[in-house]
Amino acid sequence: MKEALQKNRRKNAMVIIILVISVITLGFVCLFVGSSHMSIKECFDALFGKGSAAQVRIIQNIRIPRVLAAIIAGAGLSVAGLIMQTNLNNPMASPATLGVSNAAVFGANLSIIAFAGGFLSTGNNLNSYTVGANPYSTSLMAFIFSTFSIVLILGLCRLRSFRPGVVVLAGVAIGSVWTAATTILQFYATDVGLSAAVIWTFGDLGRATYKTDIIMAIVVVVGLTVFIITSWRLNALLTGDAAAKSMGVNVNTLRFVSMLMASMITAVCVSFLGMIGFVGIICPHVIKKIIGQDHRVSIPASALAGSILLLLADTLSRSMGNGSALPVGAITSMLGAPFFLAIILFRKGDRS
Repeated sequence: MKEALQKNRRKNAMVIIILVISVITLGFVCLFVGSSHMSIKECFDALFGKGSAAQVRIIQNIRIPRVLAAIIAGAGLSVAGLIMQTNLNNPMASPATLGVSNAAVFGANLSIIAFAGGFLSTGNNLNSYTVGANPYSTSLMAFIFSTFSIVLILGLCRLRSFRPGVVVLAGVAIGSVWTAATTILQFYATDVGLSAAVIWTFGDLGRATYKTDIIMAIVVVVGLTVFIITSWRLNALLTGDAAAKSMGVNVNTLRFVSMLMASMITAVCVSFLGMIGFVGIICPHVIKKIIGQDHRVSIPASALAGSILLLLADTLSRSMGNGSALPVGAITSMLGAPFFLAIILFRKGDRS
């Protein structure tokens, strides 16, 4: 038994090391890939402030913030998915389960269509949009509505003793309301306002800056710290509510706090980067298959796996864009949908 435990620990340590090395390697690869066709030497020179002004700007002001955003957001969305799956006892749960993304989309659409560009009064004047639009106001509106949606759903669930089934149903219902409201808002939008709102919904790491990276990093780090501190309580939750309560775990409070924190991480990432799907489903599944469900290990491993997936998707998006980067959200869906189907088929094969 002791030997098996030590062997498992060595395996987990090896997995973590491999994931860390993969993140670092892919991070550097991401810096060297893009539509500017810079050589590796030119990228290295620009990294240290040498070369032409354009090359330095591309590396230091565009690619580095983009790589950091991929690492931070990938980690946050992946761990958020893991925590939601544990709390809801639903392997298909993800950051979209509570309608957080739907609320963020509505908030961003409201900001862009009604306020940021002033489309209700300026019509299709593109210059009015470029002058009046404020990306931070759009992100702020998206975050406010996401937070409001989270508090509303969790508040409703507290009234029903916070049962996982109630959370899922409440999330689906509230998410549908936000989607309907977004559709109505877009129906009355002008052409420029509608196109700007639709473009925002694309998951795009290109809009990341050092400021947005810092904000996302603070929220993600705080969230990961809370999850790691409560990892043994989350492990107890896997055994069932009754068993967890017998171990002294306040199940309702644990669910409320962890779901709120996971949703806040999602809200911040989505508000700055747009919709990025499947990260919160794929990565936790892969990690749980490899190292099991012990949250002391699966939380950092899922964070690293999420960073790897988003870095890989960003590299592909810039390689396939033919002069411009494709939305990274589309790439994660292209990678995630077949993988998700494979998970379903694999599970079905196991049961038979």
